[in-house]
Amino acid sequence: KKIVSAEQFPATEKRISGFKAGYGTVLFFEDKRDVEELQKNFPTYHDRFPDWSHHSNGMNQFVIWTALEAEGLGANLQHYNPLIDSWVAEEYKLPKEWQLIAQMPFGTPTGEIPEKTFKPI
Repeated sequence: KKIVSAEQFPATEKRISGFKAGYGTVLFFEDKRDVEELQKNFPTYHDRFPDWSHHSNGMNQFVIWTALEAEGLGANLQHYNPLIDSWVAEEYKLPKEWQLIAQMPFGTPTGEIPEKTFKPI
């Protein structure tokens, strides 16, 4: 409510309530110290490590989503950062070097998954 406009809040509140009804949320982070250490140790690839770190994080998201689905659970991927970054860091007493990348609420599916359309490749 502090960030979202009054007009947008009802839709946001409905969405957040749906997440609260789930079993939990997987939080995905990047530890900046690890990326910086790789950049220091392998200067030739210095500029590539941030991208590669995000690629790795995305692969982890895919694997976890697939595992949840295999157990009959539903999940979705959210990006409420940076809006929730400070709260998450304080709530879980996280190192300041941890950057929140994404959130994956999961639980029992409650409805049909809407069809998505994609542009041709």
